[in-house]
Amino acid sequence: MQEEGAPVSAEVQQFQVDLRGVVDLLSRHIYSSPRVYLRELLQNARDAITARREVDGGGGRIRITPLTAETGEFVLRDDGVGLTATEVADLLATVGRSSKRDIFDLPRSDYLGQFGIGLLSCFMVADTIVIRSRSARGGASVEWTGSADGTFQVAEIDEELPIGTSVHLVPRFDADELLRPAAVHELATTFGEFLPVRVTIDAAAGDIDITRDAPFLDAAQDPEAAVGYGRDLLGASPLDVIELSEPATGTRGLAYILPFAPPPGARQATRMYLGRMLLSERVDDVLPDWAFFVRAVIDSTGLAPTASRESLVEDAALERVREQLGAGIRRWVLELGLREPHRLAQFVAVHEVGLKSLVRHDEELAHFISRWLTVETTHGTVRVGDLVERYPHIRYAQSVDEFRQVAGISPSDEVLVNGGYLYDADLIRMLPDLYPHVSVEKVDVTGELDRLDPPPLDDRDAAVALEARAGAVLAASDCSVVVRSIDRPDLAGLYVADPEVLRAIDRGRTKGVTGALWGGVLDRIDQTLSSARDDDLRARLCLNWSNRVVRALVRVQDDAVFARTVQLLYIQALLAGHHPLADADRTLMTSALADLVSLSAGLEGDTIPFGDAR
Repeated sequence: MQEEGAPVSAEVQQFQVDLRGVVDLLSRHIYSSPRVYLRELLQNARDAITARREVDGGGGRIRITPLTAETGEFVLRDDGVGLTATEVADLLATVGRSSKRDIFDLPRSDYLGQFGIGLLSCFMVADTIVIRSRSARGGASVEWTGSADGTFQVAEIDEELPIGTSVHLVPRFDADELLRPAAVHELATTFGEFLPVRVTIDAAAGDIDITRDAPFLDAAQDPEAAVGYGRDLLGASPLDVIELSEPATGTRGLAYILPFAPPPGARQATRMYLGRMLLSERVDDVLPDWAFFVRAVIDSTGLAPTASRESLVEDAALERVREQLGAGIRRWVLELGLREPHRLAQFVAVHEVGLKSLVRHDEELAHFISRWLTVETTHGTVRVGDLVERYPHIRYAQSVDEFRQVAGISPSDEVLVNGGYLYDADLIRMLPDLYPHVSVEKVDVTGELDRLDPPPLDDRDAAVALEARAGAVLAASDCSVVVRSIDRPDLAGLYVADPEVLRAIDRGRTKGVTGALWGGVLDRIDQTLSSARDDDLRARLCLNWSNRVVRALVRVQDDAVFARTVQLLYIQALLAGHHPLADADRTLMTSALADLVSLSAGLEGDTIPFGDAR
């Protein structure tokens, strides 16, 4: 009698697998397309050939006979190790088990296939699979017939088959084209053109041999072929070719330097092979993220594929490969600058924006490549290397608007860098870390205006009066006026505005062209900011006392002439600073010009009264 609390014995049973459900799972969630059936067959055949070479040194050929009206079936034959009746049952009856490793007794890295479900991919294109095989280890020929309903049978046959295996498929009604000559040739070439075994396709005009040497694995022997392969890959001649390798995982290949800048945010895409069998056209985790300027073709025998065999398992081996291949690309950049600086300059010119992003994360590369990067300054476009040699103190503006405003009043013996372009401000802030003798300073519009000298003491009263009188003219434009001495006699005036003021102006223009809902949102933003903002924080027209037109304004008694001149100086300053003109600004410019012409011709009746100028 069973004691109370003792476990109740239960019969151990096997899961019953619905093969139709498994095939549906493969086709919908694991494999990207039924096209992979031929890849799986090629992998199995290649594995079998590798195994036979361990047995008797033979084997080395795969022959494919596509479906035609004459043949009525698709056949793939290999002269690999073959299978006995027992091995067939063990290998093909167990879903999800990598029995090949046990039967062939070879190291895992010798095989492309690592999942026992590979052959089941054929059920995506056929309802019945027939396998005929004869083992190199001896024994009778055997035939295995499997159906999509989950049943199979194994029988020995009297026919003396050649050593190896043949797979026979009669297509499903919806997969007919995938087994015909055109598709078979395209798929076999895509997946297996670089396999280390001979793959041929039967054709009416004779055998078609699709395999060839992989130009990306022996570039030193045939550099022209390697460059030609890159030209086909990129659609243009690469700037250069880098040989990459990581011996511990049997990984090697080529990286082609793009001759054009990739789209912003685009990641590098590597054409990846495992044991010379195509894994994917676009694997994005073999190289470091920063290697945006290359397109690589890589083959490996030590990296592990995922179940779909269309991407790689993220493991320690892949991490090591990524680090080592990235080091090879970095080394190319460093050596190119030492050996061929003119070519490095060409490379930088193509990929400058991306490189500026790269140096923010790679200190070693930043120490070298930053010298070749360029920035816009008040002295033109300058390489960083020349910049740090000429100027121990570098000032920069955070935005393009600030640069345009401050550049007009920056002393000629100093340098101001435009940090408004992508990554330029980050690059300038890094310079003290890269070049210890350099210091940097961020400038702002208000601070630069405060640095300017007022007019000489003898002219101070006249300048203050000019500020008040001109300020009244531009009050409707929400612009105040200040008079300063700028060491540029050709510059009459400078439009100066804090970035927050410029954003407020932009919101005002936007409200004029948007609907009530968006306009209300912008009104609320303006109300919130205005409550926290000093009332005096607004755009200013800085008139240059060193300019003769500005000094002449002091002597202008006619209010109309004075007002129209100030208005034109205001418009001129806007245009010089690359600020867009609002409709009111364009109207102001047109009326001011017309009135000045009328006044100079003595047509006083045609002018607009001063108070109605806006």
